[in-house]
Amino acid sequence: MKPKTQRPADGQIRQSQILSTFGPGAMVDLPDASVLIGGLNHWKFNRDGKREIVEARLSHKIYDRLKPQYPDLTQIRLYEPPENSQDSDGITTGITAFTFPAWFVAQTETASWKAPTGKAYRSRPLIKYGRLVKGKYEDDDRVKHSVVPVRFVQACPNGHISDIEWSSFVQHKETCQSRYSLRLDEGSASGDFADIFVRCTSCGARRPLSDATLPNSKALGLCQGRLPWLGKDEHEPCVDPNSDNKSKPYLNRLLVRSASNAYFAQNLSVISLPDSNQKLRDAVSQVYRDLELAENIEEIQFFLKKIPRITEVLKSFNSTEIWTEVQRRQKGIQPDDKTIKQVEIETLLSPSDEIGSDTRDSDFYACNRSLKKLPTFLKDKIDRIVLVHRLREVTAQIGFTRFEPFLTDIDGELDISVKSAPIDREPNWFPAIENKGEGIFISFSKAAIEDWKDQPAVQNRAKELVEGFNIWAKRRNIDPQKFKFPGAPYILLHSLSHLLITAISLECGYSASAIRERIYAGDYGYGILLYTGSSGSEGTLGGLVEVGNRIEELLESALELGKLCSNDPVCAQHKPAATYEERFLHGAACHGCLLIAETSCERNNEFLDRALVIDTVGCSGSAFFPDHTH
Repeated sequence: MKPKTQRPADGQIRQSQILSTFGPGAMVDLPDASVLIGGLNHWKFNRDGKREIVEARLSHKIYDRLKPQYPDLTQIRLYEPPENSQDSDGITTGITAFTFPAWFVAQTETASWKAPTGKAYRSRPLIKYGRLVKGKYEDDDRVKHSVVPVRFVQACPNGHISDIEWSSFVQHKETCQSRYSLRLDEGSASGDFADIFVRCTSCGARRPLSDATLPNSKALGLCQGRLPWLGKDEHEPCVDPNSDNKSKPYLNRLLVRSASNAYFAQNLSVISLPDSNQKLRDAVSQVYRDLELAENIEEIQFFLKKIPRITEVLKSFNSTEIWTEVQRRQKGIQPDDKTIKQVEIETLLSPSDEIGSDTRDSDFYACNRSLKKLPTFLKDKIDRIVLVHRLREVTAQIGFTRFEPFLTDIDGELDISVKSAPIDREPNWFPAIENKGEGIFISFSKAAIEDWKDQPAVQNRAKELVEGFNIWAKRRNIDPQKFKFPGAPYILLHSLSHLLITAISLECGYSASAIRERIYAGDYGYGILLYTGSSGSEGTLGGLVEVGNRIEELLESALELGKLCSNDPVCAQHKPAATYEERFLHGAACHGCLLIAETSCERNNEFLDRALVIDTVGCSGSAFFPDHTH
């Protein structure tokens, strides 16, 4: 019998994109259709199974985040997204996607309809998938026309999504004889919702799409909790946490498929770090699948004697410490419950001149750099520069939202009180990717930042930033006790980081989007880690380490960049609490100075202010690097 060949995929995306733009529940435009990426229950792997990515610290953080939502959860595994199979006769691998939305607009020749007001509209048939003929719209003359997916769907902040019930939206007259004779009338090419109407050709009912955009509009009805990426009939109760009635669902909101707020992946990432038990953990990771069902130390001893592969891998360790490590993994226990960033900065501030191992298979290796070359104005502000020759970042996706992105606190921790949309029915594993690269870490003097923070001018500037933050939080119904203002030191370091990324990309040839940041601002210390976050070859070329040997020069360049913006004085004089601009999380910051690629920024280009870094034309006295120090 002739073997069944694998059907070519309808489209391809990179593995790293799965965890950002095109994860489960995301809408993707293909050449001839629009689809919804399927949940983890619709991912297909090859015969070798899933490739596991081992990062115990990240697995533990995800477990803590999801245990309240899934009480039966026992452990978390991380796996790489499936690769496209190269075997034409093999099983189909990849990710299933579902046609969505199920309503289409027919591409008929330009048809004009004149409203009673005399205004002409471009009018096209609006038709449901089940009424198409072999994927095309057939008009009254039996002429077939191609179709495109309608641009509008309905969703809620819980991530639920579904087709708009257009027949209900248009509000047919009682005498209507055909509730599917619908047209989409567009009065201009601007896309203004007030100029787009849904019309029934049978009864003449007509309604503007702008009715669905009004605050608290009931035009689209209550959310039914649809989860179409998990399966056709999948749904869950939808609850609006801001409602007085805790069982009341959200009202559906209008969503444009291609809009930037249609999908926000909820990701969590850690830097893999060495510790005192790293060699033991690495060894156990290699054979853990053989050991994970062990019930006592006697079984561990049996495996060590009878299975040569386990004996060889674990020959340097005794059965007691091996059993302790296996128990820790079985119970999902992390030996150190410090925050993500606290563990990282404590490692980077290690008293040793070298951290990690300088070997080809090492995940982390860093060494301190001499501070003798630092100019005078930096000597009392910077107390350590670490050149990170090798690092490994592991990122996992655990959910997503629509309309508003998830935010982590300044320690990199997720808010466990916020519910995300599920990416599987009962998840026990999550997609993850690992990037290996290099970086620079700059540690700032805690005494210098504490002294700066206590200055009256800095406190006044911080009050202005807090005012903007409070307005932003109130408009989004964010509890200020759950998500707090990050503080002036964080905004200082975050703004300086953006200036540094720009200066480094101009100087050394790295693209700004290839450099990522991690900001450390807490009782554990203050610092900036800039590292290559690309999975490609650009991540390991050694350029950032070379830049680190003369980082003081680039710091001076960064400060010069921050002094003046092409949009000054408007940018420098911006007030965070100004309602006419609605940039509540920005001080002196805009696309002309501080905003960079969002893939590089850990805060979605928010919480930025040049005035805390360097004196600007609109504000002086609050800068950490005032002009007179140069």
